[in-house]
Amino acid sequence: MLRNMAGELSEGSMEQKIGPCISMMGTRAMLFEAPGDFTLAQQRRIWALTEASRERRDVAEVIVGVTNLMLVFSQAPEDPLAIAHWLLKAWDTLPERHIKGRLFEIGVRYGGELGEDLFHVAEHACLSREDVISLHHGAEYTVCALGSVPGFGYLHGLDPRIATPRKSVPSLKMLAGTVTIGGKQAGISALTGPNGWNSIGFTEISLFNPEEESPSLFAMGDRIRFYPESIDL
Repeated sequence: MLRNMAGELSEGSMEQKIGPCISMMGTRAMLFEAPGDFTLAQQRRIWALTEASRERRDVAEVIVGVTNLMLVFSQAPEDPLAIAHWLLKAWDTLPERHIKGRLFEIGVRYGGELGEDLFHVAEHACLSREDVISLHHGAEYTVCALGSVPGFGYLHGLDPRIATPRKSVPSLKMLAGTVTIGGKQAGISALTGPNGWNSIGFTEISLFNPEEESPSLFAMGDRIRFYPESIDL
């Protein structure tokens, strides 16, 4: 449904029962949300839509999220419905975009004080902590989007057997480099601060350096493989 944040647009509804949702965010931005689960195939379609959107002259910026993207226009569009129709057509017709990213192999110190939620993840999954570690580093992950905080990559590829809801009470000072699980996603904390994801380990890798030409270590399409540097149960 195409909506304005102050209320539904008078031109009518574009709702589809299982289709994308398109919403106006103020007067100069439009949010496109894909239907269905968080899959790599869906994210590749988002990447394709992102590439096509960046070619529009009226678009100043495209912000990519997990199965969603936001268009920021250079000025308030005169006909938002026409742009929404264009997005829907592009979504239905564009092929998936495959990005050949870099491969990062990242060592993790699993468990211990900096992976204090490992026991909780194991308990939730009805698995041993050793099995959680094995499943976590046995997968290959893809960076689907960057966001939340500078340098943070949303990772696809977590084994569903160890998917664990975010904590009801966040950690107040989770260190940058903490290896985490949040729902169906895996991640690495990019900055030190409050965090509701489950900590299962720690890595010394730095994800964000504002002094670098490319401040974020990761980019969309990069792949990650974790390996255990140590295990403290």
